[in-house]
Amino acid sequence: MCTNKSITPSRTLLLIGASRGIGYAMAAEFLERGWNVIGTIRGTAKTPLHDLALQYKGRVEIESLDITRPDEIEALRGRLAERRFDMLFVNAGTANSNQNETIAEVTTDDFVRVMITNALSPMRVIESLQSLVTASGLIGIMSSGQGSVSNNEKGGHEVYRGSKAALNMYMRSYAARHAEDTRTLVLMAPGWIRTALGGPGAPFSLEETVPKIVSTLLSQQGQQGLRYIDREGKTVPW
Repeated sequence: MCTNKSITPSRTLLLIGASRGIGYAMAAEFLERGWNVIGTIRGTAKTPLHDLALQYKGRVEIESLDITRPDEIEALRGRLAERRFDMLFVNAGTANSNQNETIAEVTTDDFVRVMITNALSPMRVIESLQSLVTASGLIGIMSSGQGSVSNNEKGGHEVYRGSKAALNMYMRSYAARHAEDTRTLVLMAPGWIRTALGGPGAPFSLEETVPKIVSTLLSQQGQQGLRYIDREGKTVPW
């Protein structure tokens, strides 16, 4: 996706949600920079990640995981119990079917689905898999600038905003409970990107943004504690 990148040999990323969109692009970018990738997909159907596995023989492993199912998280934990990773990154996100509706208008089922996918399930993954990350490693989750309470001056996308704000709060609680942990914790706000979730009207492409996301994550390694940052590495107000 870009040139003149530093190559980091023999490091491994466990990427949750790598079959398409930002997750797939992150997998490709890390591979290009010399990392090995274990990426998860939902189900067993062939995805673009399978094509990456053919391109980077021996450096990509594919695991099946639906993060909304605790039994599948625990099964993955069991399969990877003897492995250690330099980075764990959870890329998960969904939205309600009508993002223009208010919190009063969304159906209960749609609200629950978004909150489980965007807030509860990523934290379950972190809680279950965090012990697989090295002491000098990084644990990250894909958040959103729309999860910032301070920056919410125009409203809109209320259900999605609330789910990401909840995710941010839960990650802060996790960080508080692990205050002595030497690992880096990152909530990443990638910006509005043209993906299936972001839609065709988003101002930025994967090619423009994902290399910056990866570079910023790599630059954060070795910095203890939690940061809520954008793809440029700038702090996002809580």
